[in-house]
Amino acid sequence: METNINPSRTQASPDGPDTRAEDEIYRRIAWQLIPLLFLCYIVAYLDRINIGVAKLQMLANLGFSNAVYAFGASIFFWGYVVFEVPSNILLHKIGARVWIARIMISWGIVSTGVAFVQPLAALCGITPAAMFYVLRFLLGACEAGFFPGIVLYVSYWFPSHRQSQVLGGFLLALPVSTVIGAPLSGWILESMNGAMNIHGWQWMFVLEGLPSVLLGVAVLTRLHGGPDSVQWLSPIEKELVKANLVSGAVGKRHEFSAAFKDLRIWMMCAIYLAYGTGFYGLAFWLPTIIHSAGVKNSFHVGLLTAIPYAGAAIYMTWHATHARKSDERRLHTALPVLIGGIGLILSAAFSTHMVISLFFMTVAVSGLMSVMTVFWSLPSGFLSGTAVATGIAVVSSVGSLSGILGSFVSSIALDLTGDIKSGTYVLGGMMVLSGVLAFLAPRSTYGNVVHAPLAPADTELELNEVGRQ
Repeated sequence: METNINPSRTQASPDGPDTRAEDEIYRRIAWQLIPLLFLCYIVAYLDRINIGVAKLQMLANLGFSNAVYAFGASIFFWGYVVFEVPSNILLHKIGARVWIARIMISWGIVSTGVAFVQPLAALCGITPAAMFYVLRFLLGACEAGFFPGIVLYVSYWFPSHRQSQVLGGFLLALPVSTVIGAPLSGWILESMNGAMNIHGWQWMFVLEGLPSVLLGVAVLTRLHGGPDSVQWLSPIEKELVKANLVSGAVGKRHEFSAAFKDLRIWMMCAIYLAYGTGFYGLAFWLPTIIHSAGVKNSFHVGLLTAIPYAGAAIYMTWHATHARKSDERRLHTALPVLIGGIGLILSAAFSTHMVISLFFMTVAVSGLMSVMTVFWSLPSGFLSGTAVATGIAVVSSVGSLSGILGSFVSSIALDLTGDIKSGTYVLGGMMVLSGVLAFLAPRSTYGNVVHAPLAPADTELELNEVGRQ
């Protein structure tokens, strides 16, 4: 049954009688796309941060120092930064289905390979530490483009003002992956340690790496390219979706160079660089912070690590919905990360009181997680086509340098002061800085959505950027 909607009238009158039917179309699209992407991101994020849990066991087993661990954790981002922009451009040219599947299969293989760092090092004639660095770099190179590629893929279906709530559903995978993955990783470390003469941390990389390969195959067979490639939208509904995308692209620059010339992209880079330092530092070191507070059992560390992320999952769902309904972006970007930074600082100040510290840690993680649901919808608000693909990748690439900073901050602070919470203060301060920068960003970065009428002259050009297979 076809939905009775006039695309041009819907755009001209977004609050008119057709809005409810249009909402239903986009709700159906979200349910078709988000569950598979949600599962992919759970596995992706778990493969990225499980090194923090593995640290509790693998350092002693491999004879690595904290400095070796910090460098290995951070070198992931060098591969990520180098290949981020090329990966997103290739995704835009080749298509999301093939490229995202390639990303997942390759990083699943490399992540599994981390479990065999010692035999691989012997095979290559290098030290285990050097092999660890190589595998971490390759993991970043393989995963490069996944997250910005998903953000770009969402923009092939949803206009910018609808993206925050959709991204909220997708990004919910971040806290969920930690809620599930942290206790799971801790359980594997404890219960499977020594099984078949294989260490627990090795089992963890194998059991959490192989699902990426399987999901990569699922993406190759199940992911839809664009509105024209599906059977569950009627011809009228497909035209509505494409018309909304074209209308939203009117007046926006779409050429490759526009992403590098736009001040707003570089402002977003600065915001994300400061933000990410706190985010990745917390992700890599939270298990160690809890362990240093006196919790020695790996499974219990995993359970306590999951608590802040469980709270964040609840808050970010509300945050994304509220941002969509209020159509306000500046405060929904700046305030969460600002308050989260203060929460992280207070969690360190009360580190000797586990309950209080976990409460403030939950505030911090909630702020960190929720801000991304709005932040990543911003580039498609002022760029389109190849420009938005490049812009998203540039922000993600430059911002990923924060993973290097975040990995080292706590390590250096621990070496200098003997107290890991010193580094936590710095991470919280970087989050506060990110919030301040978000307040100072040009107003046009967050500009209210303009439901412009469809411009027929631009239709052919812009539809070439929609629904790539």
